Amino acid sequence: MIDVSRRQILQSGGAAGLLLLPGAAARAAPTWNGPPPEPGASIRVLRWKQFIQAEFDSFVANTKKFADQTGVKVRVDAESWDDIRPKSAVAANVGAGPDVIFGTLDDPFKFSEKLLDLTDLAEYLGDKYGGWYPVARKYGTHDKRWIALPDGATGGCMNYRISTMRAAGFDEFPKDTAGYLKLCQGLKKAGKPPGFALGHATGDANGWCQWCLWAFGGKTVDDNNNVVIDSPETVAALEYAKQLYGTYIDGVLSWLDPSNNKAFLADQISLTLNGISIYTVAKNSPDPALNAIAADMDHANMPIGPVGRPTEQQNILNTYAYTYTKYPNAVREYLRFMWEKPQVDYWETQSNGYIAPPLPAWNDNPIWTADPKVTPFRDVLKYALDDGYSGALGSASAAVMGDFVVVDMFAEACTGNKSPKDAAHDAAERVKRFYSA
Repeated sequence: MIDVSRRQILQSGGAAGLLLLPGAAARAAPTWNGPPPEPGASIRVLRWKQFIQAEFDSFVANTKKFADQTGVKVRVDAESWDDIRPKSAVAANVGAGPDVIFGTLDDPFKFSEKLLDLTDLAEYLGDKYGGWYPVARKYGTHDKRWIALPDGATGGCMNYRISTMRAAGFDEFPKDTAGYLKLCQGLKKAGKPPGFALGHATGDANGWCQWCLWAFGGKTVDDNNNVVIDSPETVAALEYAKQLYGTYIDGVLSWLDPSNNKAFLADQISLTLNGISIYTVAKNSPDPALNAIAADMDHANMPIGPVGRPTEQQNILNTYAYTYTKYPNAVREYLRFMWEKPQVDYWETQSNGYIAPPLPAWNDNPIWTADPKVTPFRDVLKYALDDGYSGALGSASAAVMGDFVVVDMFAEACTGNKSPKDAAHDAAERVKRFYSA
């Protein structure tokens, strides 16, 4: 059976009782020969709190199907992304807590030696489903060992109001940073400005700040992990971002991940970076006003900067398990089950494509093309760079991301609290502390 906390049951409308709908037919593929779950196995799963209720419901339904088929008891808890990070670190340090964590980004690299080896499972899934996208493989492996299984990304794309874009003088969303700045300026003049998080928002603030840094050729470290963030390219990115910030709605300095969703659905802003959740909530709402917002929405991939290529940062969802688990076989079998295409197809369909796939074979789900407004989210991992770019992922890159060094640098420069040059210099000093440890 599956055990979900009472709070989550109330939020999901009794989702634990749902049954898995029929999925896609199994493909001819390698056979998984892992050992069966241990008798009497019981595992605890900690995952991120949902932004789309149907996403959580379908996740629970898939978990229930696994529990029914195997007899393994599974408890599911959900917390915010920002709460999962410290809780996962505590579990690693004390050697007790959840068996499996559905976390984010390069967090597992902070305690890679304490994580269950998932190499056989990851390679099986890659062989079966056409190989992992390179950025997903990088997030999953450390020292040639798979320490995590990427389950995709919460596909960050530009969410915009079509009517306001046209009022700003654009027939289509601009594809370069010069045109994008002009659009933002026009949106402000049209009375419905952009809104992008500059608080410690794991998905949204990191998403646009890292994109902007990379789009102008800046980066935290070079190929050899030398700290290079204090550079003319970084200063150029910050000067550009300061112009963008001048068009934003007031209050973004305190925004966390839910904040831009609320502002967009309240008809306060016309442009933000987000996953598909804003559109899905508006489209499925019983409120005609929200339905009208969905009808007037569309999505676009991030504009290309002076470097001339995509530089997207995506909120990779990364799942890992601890070596302290009493039931490693049950953990691996649970992860295998959840990553098989029938379960993934159901999960993606119910959540309206909220999770961009890490394996190309998952791309044939009709959810990605039935509604053209969803399609831009499908391919974000083709365009994404990893958080350690252009160095290696590891405890240092994870710490820099977890400490919001880049976001803070942008916030300081955008608000004028520091000049772009001083903000870049001070960020470099912070980065050096992590890379010299």
